[in-house]
Amino acid sequence: MSEAAATADTAAAHAPAASHGHAPAPGGNLWDGGVRPLGAHSKKFGMWLFIVSDSITFAALLFAYSYVRLSNVWPTPFHGHSIVTSTAMTFVLLSSSLTMVLAVDAANKKLRDKAVLWTMLTALGGLIFVVLHTMEWLGIINDHLMPLIKAGEETKSGWTMPMVWGTFFAATGMHMLHVTVGVGYLVVLALQYKNGKFKAIDIEVAGLYWHFVDLVWMFVFPLIYLMSAKI
Repeated sequence: MSEAAATADTAAAHAPAASHGHAPAPGGNLWDGGVRPLGAHSKKFGMWLFIVSDSITFAALLFAYSYVRLSNVWPTPFHGHSIVTSTAMTFVLLSSSLTMVLAVDAANKKLRDKAVLWTMLTALGGLIFVVLHTMEWLGIINDHLMPLIKAGEETKSGWTMPMVWGTFFAATGMHMLHVTVGVGYLVVLALQYKNGKFKAIDIEVAGLYWHFVDLVWMFVFPLIYLMSAKI
């Protein structure tokens, strides 16, 4: 082997990882993945800090619910209609996660109009969820709470039934508050992004929040609804 060939082989062996396909293609960006895994944007890092702290709040709330449930004889007040409604709510919320993914993808591909459309559709899904949840709350209040209050049932059952609804409204109310705030957040973001005020990273950060809200619901739905369903 000639000296020139040996030098070329040595240079190839010690070449940086980018020559072996680990660097992004020309014109690529962070959205391509695998480029700078630790180089998070400050807005994204801030949202992750919020999500971690809020996760602790929801974990404490659901832990308290589970403890109270296991410490008492827990009734099963949810019948077929409630399960169907909550299942529909789950479908709507999970579908909104898909539209949020499409919004983030469109924004990073600089398809501004599509990003606005998908973001608004995500907000619409959240609004439908809130409307369905509010209707369910009103039905529970009329069918379960008002008869108990009028009959003074809380003094006869050792607060078992009121405890059921107290924990129910605390957990679902906290989640619905997050969804409501998220809907407003997405609408304002979409309108401002359309006017060029925000960038793709802002859509992506909003996506992190929305996926977190959806993930929390996937704990609330089986723990509160399915486990308390009347078979």
